[in-house]
Amino acid sequence: MSRRDEILEVAAELFFERGFHGVGVDEIGERAGMSGPALYRHFRSKDELLAALFDRAMDLVSADLPPEDGEDSDATLDQLIRRHARFVVEHRHLVSIYAHEHRSLVDPWRKPFLRRLRAHARRWELAIAAACPDAADDDVSLAAQGSIGLLHSVIYWPPGVLKADDVIDRLCALVRGGIGGLATLTAPP
Repeated sequence: MSRRDEILEVAAELFFERGFHGVGVDEIGERAGMSGPALYRHFRSKDELLAALFDRAMDLVSADLPPEDGEDSDATLDQLIRRHARFVVEHRHLVSIYAHEHRSLVDPWRKPFLRRLRAHARRWELAIAAACPDAADDDVSLAAQGSIGLLHSVIYWPPGVLKADDVIDRLCALVRGGIGGLATLTAPP
């Protein structure tokens, strides 16, 4: 593991334990086995550390996704759901940091991260629209946001629930079932 990755791991632990504003650069450096000022050789600021953690999370959730124009729309959607479910279960701490600290991200990192976030949501919308071609655009957007929200709710679960061997399969089934409900939605009055 590179020194930069070690620092990111330590920062993630501390931000998860006490929040972004509850941790100082000196403390991150100390836990990483260096002085706070030495940390600046790898990151310009604590804000850049937070941005790097968010980028790491987006890289992990986006890794190994099928092409957007896959021939089998159901299989593509299932792969997207499974990838995201696996990510939230295996990287619960990163999802928690995002949920609690996303407002702490400042420019120049905020805008590029928000673009990535929107592109990820758009990826969900395209996959859902392809798998549910009769669904209204607003319902597709609602299903995408609702699915991501359901998956991210893992951070609030009691730890014992996540120990089930089939938790990822069950999460996938819940999300897929919710998306399947698009067929039963009627247009708002």
